[in-house]
Amino acid sequence: MMVNIMFTGNYVQKRLLCMMRSYGISPQQHNVLSILRGQHPHPCSLGDIQERMLDRMSNATRLVDKLLEKKLVARCQCTANRRKIDITITEAGLTLLKQMEEKVPPFEELFPAISPEEATVLGQLLDKARE
Repeated sequence: MMVNIMFTGNYVQKRLLCMMRSYGISPQQHNVLSILRGQHPHPCSLGDIQERMLDRMSNATRLVDKLLEKKLVARCQCTANRRKIDITITEAGLTLLKQMEEKVPPFEELFPAISPEEATVLGQLLDKARE
């Protein structure tokens, strides 16, 4: 069962990786942008980003630096706590995520043998497995 779950995860990841690379970002950078969009318009600290990442072994500082170079995020000093750095997603970052989401193949295309009802049950079972 575990090997099957891992194999399926790799299958989906490979399909998405090709799409992400065409936009010049890594899955980890996409994860950071998604986290920041979820907080938008409020900022996130590096610690908050690191805590919410899918791969917690990723270097959030390095990822944010790369996204800064691409002008997809902005960084500024927190006014309430001068030791804290606030990170926000830029309009360019929001636009990029929207463009990418339009290119993500729908679930039905990735898994044509699974009915919508089965997909709902699968989602519920995967949620339950992570509890």
